[in-house]
Amino acid sequence: MKTNERPRTPQWASGGGRGWGPPAAALAFAGLLAGCGDGGAPAELQDAVIGTYASIVHASYDDSLAGVRGLRAAIGRFLESPSAETLEDAKAAWLAAREPYGQTEAYRFYGGPIDDADGPEALINAWPLDEGYIDYVEDAPGSGMINDPAAYPTIDRGLLVSMNEAGAEENVSTGFHAIEFLLWGQDLSASGPGTRPHTDYLEAESAGAARRAAYLRTAADLLVEHVEEVTEAWAPGQAGNYRSEFEAMEPDEALQSVLVGIGVLSKSELAGERIFTAYDNQDQEDEHSCFSDNSHRDIITNARGIANVYEGRYVRTDGSVIDGPGLDELLSSVDPELASALGALLAESLTMVERIPVPFDQAIIDPGTRPVVLETVYVLQALGDRIAEAGTRLGLTINTALPE
Repeated sequence: MKTNERPRTPQWASGGGRGWGPPAAALAFAGLLAGCGDGGAPAELQDAVIGTYASIVHASYDDSLAGVRGLRAAIGRFLESPSAETLEDAKAAWLAAREPYGQTEAYRFYGGPIDDADGPEALINAWPLDEGYIDYVEDAPGSGMINDPAAYPTIDRGLLVSMNEAGAEENVSTGFHAIEFLLWGQDLSASGPGTRPHTDYLEAESAGAARRAAYLRTAADLLVEHVEEVTEAWAPGQAGNYRSEFEAMEPDEALQSVLVGIGVLSKSELAGERIFTAYDNQDQEDEHSCFSDNSHRDIITNARGIANVYEGRYVRTDGSVIDGPGLDELLSSVDPELASALGALLAESLTMVERIPVPFDQAIIDPGTRPVVLETVYVLQALGDRIAEAGTRLGLTINTALPE
């Protein structure tokens, strides 16, 4: 956004979701499909699918943790010696960290450790972000906590955590997107990302440099801390952590959570909040990574995360593979035809998200590319419906609407 004042769509869901205006009513995401009775899948296969899922979750969070640690190190080098080169290195580290983290979005929406009442999701990946809440923006050079030492004399962990989403959903002060803004600055260009200069971090060039550096360093430390939290929650062999509880659940309860996670992501969060809202409003402020122009990769990795869960396969950042029985095998054991149809729709969704032109903020306004964006929404909606149908066939109740 070009100023620190911006209209917001009405809030309709917690956890970073935004509301839908009247034009979105035709795409309303009601999705409650109730199943009854035993789905008939072999108990041994159910247990194997649950085990594969837990292994994939931990591996992808572990990769994400390595990524944000690498980001913190790159930020440290940049702040120690600010230059155009070290800034580009920090940006590259941010982009690299997003790749595994984007795939973990498939583990949300069912009250797991990432987004239960005490979960750190809003401190990790909340969006959209009001830039003027943190730092200067166009036409408001004195805006933000960084430029208000009278009100915020000390920039530290306590301040950033306490200010996150304080008073308004867009008052985001921590996580990936706060760091993204501090590295790229506002995106004021139609042809590329933001162009914050490295001189913003040189005291001789910028009066706010020291406070800006303290903010960026603290945000990086917090991001590592919060990703560590969810990684440890899914670590194997740890008595009392979430994974031990998850693997001890009744199979139907665990499998319902797995299906809700990918169903909500596909139909409501990805198709709706992350693609259609931006398409409908034709506003770059509604795209997920608007400062770096990385929203196309967010969309692709989110879709890949759905596929990882369904297929029971995750390729780690080092190239090694976690592979085991997945939901596809479980569904095939009771309804091969439905499993085939869902698999085909999943493959189509992966193709469609790759077809969205880059940058996303131009694809949503160009009349020649908007149809591709909208068709992707429809395919992801349909995939969410098939996932709910799969749950019904397995004797489960799957709601693909965002949790209230």
